[in-house]
Amino acid sequence: MAERVRVTGPPRRGTRTAPVREVEAETPLGRVYVDSLLREQLFTALRVLGVTLLVLGSVPLLFFTVPALPSLRVGGVPVAWVLLGVAPYPLLVGLGWWFCRRAERNEDAFAGLMEEVDS
Repeated sequence: MAERVRVTGPPRRGTRTAPVREVEAETPLGRVYVDSLLREQLFTALRVLGVTLLVLGSVPLLFFTVPALPSLRVGGVPVAWVLLGVAPYPLLVGLGWWFCRRAERNEDAFAGLMEEVDS
């Protein structure tokens, strides 16, 4: 029978830093730190929502301003189907990717702030 081996990660620090204790204890200073992170995450989400609404909301306006557009075909497929059924997905994937990257960057900045304040 094969011997079992335990795989572990690097050792973790046993002590908590002062700012992390402030956040965990929900002190007024800790609340300021958390509110700052939440505000940045909210602004990031609102930017993504704004771009989504602007781009997808402009498609009906485009059809209204260019009456011949619905009758056009690209490769036998109506342009309306392309604009409504295909084109939004790369946009949504790109916005989702950007949002995740930005949210991680915000969290990294928050973690850096916690380390900086502790020093």
